Amino acid sequence: MKDKAFDLLLVLAGVCIVLLAGGIVYALVSESLPALDRFGFFGFMTGTEWSDHGHAYGALPFITGTLLTSVLALLICVPFSMAVALFNGEYYRGTKVARALSLIVDLLAGVPSIVYGLWGFYTLAPILKVLGVNGTGFGVLLASFVLAIMIIPYASSLSAEFISMVPNDLKESAYSLGTTKSETILSVSLPVAGSGIFASYILAFGRALGETMAVTMLIGNTNVIPTSLASTGNTMASVIANQFGEAIGLKLSSLFAVGLLLFLITAVINFVAKFIIKRLSGK
Repeated sequence: MKDKAFDLLLVLAGVCIVLLAGGIVYALVSESLPALDRFGFFGFMTGTEWSDHGHAYGALPFITGTLLTSVLALLICVPFSMAVALFNGEYYRGTKVARALSLIVDLLAGVPSIVYGLWGFYTLAPILKVLGVNGTGFGVLLASFVLAIMIIPYASSLSAEFISMVPNDLKESAYSLGTTKSETILSVSLPVAGSGIFASYILAFGRALGETMAVTMLIGNTNVIPTSLASTGNTMASVIANQFGEAIGLKLSSLFAVGLLLFLITAVINFVAKFIIKRLSGK
């Protein structure tokens, strides 16, 4: 009876997750229909104008801003997070220093995004001003840099776990053949843990895609396609956060459509990532 009750509980939990996902999709699609009927799906996705006066709404500036800041943040994140992961998971695994660093990384992962936004605005932005980079929001580069700092704890902690799970027998076999520490990491540890490390960066990338408050405070909130890293712009999450409270009618529907596109982009990235992970792991 206990096994049957537990099985029933698992089935109910799975059904609830499916219903929750279906409810999210239904809400986004139903509220987006007026905008999609007016502009068309591809017309809305490729539209470059977002104007209340002309009642013309297009999501391309926000799609561009989202992908630009997220990809740049991931590129900045990779070398720093990989260094921390190798430090904790390979070179100093199990030591007090590694445990202390892991604790700091975990604390940084729990810092609210608005705190990162405040730190970027009042600490990094003045530095950029001194360097000659000015603007109402200090542009894509600052938002991407703060995003990178936000996702480094996620990528590094998960990557360190996967690196530390590489069997010692494999590494000792490499050492017996005369390889150095760095050669063993490159030829054994990283390839074996490769699928897990890749998954950790996909999770970090997903965090960057949906980040709202820190980006809203730093990117400048202009409804145009960024032309450089110093340009201001908007992301899909930040435009919703900025304008949802006062939006009505077609504009409100357009913001729901932006949310639907963000949902679809995230789903596609996760699907592609799972496919690549399966190929890397040989399953």
